[in-house]
Amino acid sequence: MQLSSRSKSMAAGLAILAMVGLSGCNATANAGGKATATRSAAAAPATSSTPTPTTPAVSWVTDPKDESTAVPVSTRVTAKTEHGDLTSVSMTYKSKKGNVVPAEGWLESGVWTAKDLLEPGVTYTLKMNATDEAGDKTTREQTFTTQDLTLDDQIAVTVTPGDGQVVGIGMPVIVTFDLPVKDRATFEKHMKVTSSPAQAGSWYWLSDREVHWRPKSYWQPGTKVHVEANLNGVPAGNGRYGQWTRTSDFTVGRSVIAKVNLKTDMMDVYISGKKVRTIPVTGGRPGLETRSGVKVIMAKVTNIVMKAETIGFRKGDKNWYEDTPVKYALQLTHSGEFLHTAPWSVASQGRANVSHGCTGMSDANGAWVYQNFKIGDVVETTGTKKPMTMGNGYADWNLGWASYQKGSAL
Repeated sequence: MQLSSRSKSMAAGLAILAMVGLSGCNATANAGGKATATRSAAAAPATSSTPTPTTPAVSWVTDPKDESTAVPVSTRVTAKTEHGDLTSVSMTYKSKKGNVVPAEGWLESGVWTAKDLLEPGVTYTLKMNATDEAGDKTTREQTFTTQDLTLDDQIAVTVTPGDGQVVGIGMPVIVTFDLPVKDRATFEKHMKVTSSPAQAGSWYWLSDREVHWRPKSYWQPGTKVHVEANLNGVPAGNGRYGQWTRTSDFTVGRSVIAKVNLKTDMMDVYISGKKVRTIPVTGGRPGLETRSGVKVIMAKVTNIVMKAETIGFRKGDKNWYEDTPVKYALQLTHSGEFLHTAPWSVASQGRANVSHGCTGMSDANGAWVYQNFKIGDVVETTGTKKPMTMGNGYADWNLGWASYQKGSAL
């Protein structure tokens, strides 16, 4: 049977359709007799490998943050990283004179911490280095600017004794301020005294401008003392801050103690625990008595002139005297007591008290005392009813230990 031309065209179309079907899907029967299409191997996409994870960028975490302004000088700068390891940090600032000044710090457990607080009104630069989680190196530079302060906003600090001095066993550590400190406790937390050999001690605030530290007992001879007043940027209250950090390293020399008895008018001098000299003296006359108590030599001077006006007398007063030259003098109090040469009273020395409050001796004995005594040596005076008072010279040893500790702000 011959096919018509239309039948031939339909047959050709069915053949083409059958070929297309075989190249796309194969029809199979499942358990339920339903047809399911499955992709042939020829049309399956190419298999790709697992993509490499992207290494996260190092994140820098600093206090203060980059480009911060008016940062309080009481800020302790820190830096650390996330998604990496901090390897080094350097910090500098440009002083108001244009000098680049390095600021020290330390890196510990992934955190860099600045050693000191901040300077006012300057720009700091932080340069940080780290490695990311893939071990690649990366760097970061940041800046910030601190608050500006006037001189009236800052408290200058002085430490006594100074570096390298050799002092006596009674010498206290003295820290003074040019402006009042309201927040004494915060300041005290930033001041420290250490010694070798170690000796227990305490701070005592005489006023809001002066604080002392002394050991429980007289210093041991030969002690090496280190003082740190880390007060730069430390809040002092009333909107003020410490202006400087000050340190001092000094040495305690041999033990020298003078024991003055104003009932016998004799002074026994002990060096390294041994009595080496007994000196006739004269003390203050009735009404102008020398103070009893423990005094510490504050200064040594030669060829000075004693003036009645310095202890409150005017010309015409009963106790006024002409200006009097003195060869050797050792200052004991702020109120004007000295251990000094007094050749005009030699006849009374060892017999009677005729001075205006000082302890006088002959030129020969005064020269020996001047040569053998140093700042910080001790003068223990007895025999009068007029006591030493705190603040009148280095009177720290006139308080018992428990009372002295109460003078601490902590």
